[in-house]
Amino acid sequence: MRRKRRNFQPSFKAKVALEAVKEERTLAELAEKYDLHPNQISEWKKQLLEHADSVFGSHQDEKRFTDDRIKDMEAKIGQQALEIDFLAKVLGR
Repeated sequence: MRRKRRNFQPSFKAKVALEAVKEERTLAELAEKYDLHPNQISEWKKQLLEHADSVFGSHQDEKRFTDDRIKDMEAKIGQQALEIDFLAKVLGR
């Protein structure tokens, strides 16, 4: 009989994947300990290693890029507002 599909919390996946990265136990041992298939643990480990760099700053880099872009746009809007005011005065409106 097939087991019902299970959904795991990200914190659980991270815990299992970190144990796999440490390599203190084999995948088979971890699979038995957590009642998982070894392939599932391997996949979580692979995902952890592929995305580990995002923990160390990519969100900060994205925020800094967004903040800089907002400042540039605000400066352009300010410049355009000055030009519109100047043209309105020159054209007598």
